[in-house]
Amino acid sequence: MTTLKKTATLLLIGFLFLSHFTFAQNEKITYGNPSEVGMDSLYIYTKVDSIMNVGIQEEAFPGAQILVVKDSKIIFNKAYGFHTYDSIQAVSLDDIYDLASVTKITGPLPALMKLHSEGKLDLDSPFSNYWKPWKKRKDKKELTVREILAHQAGLNPYIIFLNEVLKKNGKIKTRFIKSKASKRFKNEAYEGLYVKNRFKNKVFRQINRSKVSDVKKYKYSGLSFLIYPDLISEITKEDYTEYLQTNFYAPLEATTLSYRPKSKNFNNLIVPTEVDDLFRKELTKNWVHDENAALLGGISGNAGLFGTSLDLAKIMQMYANYGVYDGKRYISENTVREFTKIQYPGNENRRGLGFDKPLIDNATLSIKEAYPAPEVSPESFGHSGFTGTFVWADPTNNLVFIFLSNRVYPNRNHRNIYNLNIRPKLQQVFYKAIKDNQ
Repeated sequence: MTTLKKTATLLLIGFLFLSHFTFAQNEKITYGNPSEVGMDSLYIYTKVDSIMNVGIQEEAFPGAQILVVKDSKIIFNKAYGFHTYDSIQAVSLDDIYDLASVTKITGPLPALMKLHSEGKLDLDSPFSNYWKPWKKRKDKKELTVREILAHQAGLNPYIIFLNEVLKKNGKIKTRFIKSKASKRFKNEAYEGLYVKNRFKNKVFRQINRSKVSDVKKYKYSGLSFLIYPDLISEITKEDYTEYLQTNFYAPLEATTLSYRPKSKNFNNLIVPTEVDDLFRKELTKNWVHDENAALLGGISGNAGLFGTSLDLAKIMQMYANYGVYDGKRYISENTVREFTKIQYPGNENRRGLGFDKPLIDNATLSIKEAYPAPEVSPESFGHSGFTGTFVWADPTNNLVFIFLSNRVYPNRNHRNIYNLNIRPKLQQVFYKAIKDNQ
């Protein structure tokens, strides 16, 4: 083949790829089947069913939803098991799950990315430029937005604020929690549990005073995510939840993505989480599982969002399209690329900005050692949640993987979702189905 013909062929391939990618960006996700996108349907269903049956038998979770999008087509969408181990209420495709830390990348993060796109949030400026209380904290005033979002700032990983509202005998301190709402106790943490309005100030004071490590290396911290809703409202001059609804959830038609779902009167059932013998003294259902988010009235950046697998797929596909979905641009492409790339690879920190990333040498690892599946591209990104949730987008392979479960039922000691490595194994099935059919 002549050099001219080779060049023309390469240009044509490039044009076809870009045309396909642009077309994919300008359409909604639709239903299809694996064979339409070159995947083996029988292989997928056989493998996934087998892994899920083992997971339920071994009590990794009582049930789950799995949804996979390839080339903007939903090629797998199946519910397994039940809400609880009594096998009474089967999991449905439109059931709503507590997303736990998946909230971080679907709640505050899209707002922060949009603000960065608009030049209202500088990643390399001190976080204290936007969160004024840190101006007075010697160990925090110079920490940058980038360091904090990449978990590179040395912040304390977590503070258990539940300790502040419980006495040593486990009884609730009535100066912080009341059984009836009033002017000073408006934040509902759970049915019949109303938190003092000013408790949020106590939370922020403790975060402000928390120690910062001198060693700047990867250390996962959820503390800043407790702050983001207030910080976002401060910058936008809008209510945090309304800002998300107006700018993301409503135009994406992600109708179930919401905080405090009990107040939304959804027809969908909400899957319960843990039988809580510390704070709520019953099965936690319809309300956020995470205690810190609960004490903030259910609205937080670290947890608190609920949703279905389908609605999560819409926002993750938007990310996979580098900020575009159904012809509408939500976030600039440069911003999505910046947030979804590894920030400090030289420091053995795999994280993007807010997003989780594959282990740095992931492709060389076995399925037991890898995170997530070894086959995901280095450009891929996502997040997991404590309740048993996991979402991942892979722009290179144009594949979105959503897994929602309540592995914390009946209690958080149920860890077979990790011991059996279920989520990476499930994710791997879909990559192998692509390769095996090529």
